[in-house]
Amino acid sequence: MTKAAIFGCSGLSLNEEERGFFRETRPWGFILFARNIDNPDQVSALCDDLRESAGRDAPILIDQEGGRVARLRAPHWREWSPALTLAEATELGEAERCAALSLRYEIIGRELRASGIDVDCAPLLDVPAPEGHDVIGDRALGYDADSITLRARSVYDGLLRAGVLPVVKHVPGHGRAAVDSHKTLPVVDASLEDLRAVDFAPFAAFADAPLAMTAHVVYSAIDSERCATVSPTVITLIRDELGMDGLLMTDDLSMHALEGDFADRTRDSLAAGCDVILHCNGDMAEMRAIATALPDLTGDALRRANHAEALRSHADTTVQLDALDKRYAALVERVGMRHA
Repeated sequence: MTKAAIFGCSGLSLNEEERGFFRETRPWGFILFARNIDNPDQVSALCDDLRESAGRDAPILIDQEGGRVARLRAPHWREWSPALTLAEATELGEAERCAALSLRYEIIGRELRASGIDVDCAPLLDVPAPEGHDVIGDRALGYDADSITLRARSVYDGLLRAGVLPVVKHVPGHGRAAVDSHKTLPVVDASLEDLRAVDFAPFAAFADAPLAMTAHVVYSAIDSERCATVSPTVITLIRDELGMDGLLMTDDLSMHALEGDFADRTRDSLAAGCDVILHCNGDMAEMRAIATALPDLTGDALRRANHAEALRSHADTTVQLDALDKRYAALVERVGMRHA
């Protein structure tokens, strides 16, 4: 049986301890970071090894937004400016911005697929607030819910055309967080009315998304004690009010917004209603602790996982990256950056 987890690994290739652990635990998926990336052949080999260790065609995730959050870098992959550079480019009309975003993320997706990666943790649906920490900042797709929703759909569609599954994040919204959840726990005191009107709106528009990632953020108007990832009240709101029935993964359990040992973090997240946990840093001791609390994927979680996997497709091989590059360049030439 497949376990309710997405794990990282420590280096450019699997060591024997990792290989044995993954064969034993059979996680649903894996995630790659910069420490796992050298060149396209190496990444492809690592992806093959990860899937072999899991005994199945497991999804492999990466954060490839462009800008400061990009694990694949030059010289082997394209470099991109922050998403906000293109999303808010005043030289382009809104239809042109959306067309360019769609092409940008199709190019990104095709580069991922060529290296064996089939899930991209994008687009961000977070609406940045003036008081918000810049952990979101220029990763955002705009400054208001309507613009972000429109542009995120272009990102989403571009990735799907490349045969890559998008992960919408960070539900139900990280834009108001005044601190970085990688380092400490954010508390958002906005009213439920304001949250519904702004932060939640893009996620409600993506109720059809097959994959979503939680925010390690406390929303005091909903649950003043627990962040979204471990709050049954918030997860119920995500499912029932926002209508999101896709596979819900936690943000990284090793982030400092969370407390307690890793078995407790796992149990609390899954008990709250998350379908799978995400653990990114490849630390074997932490992963072994998580494994003691991991159930098999069953019921609705398994249904959602199967639905997401069924949406993976192979991109149209008749489309060439050079042709996409030319179309993209023609759209963004006025922005003044080759890979805006």
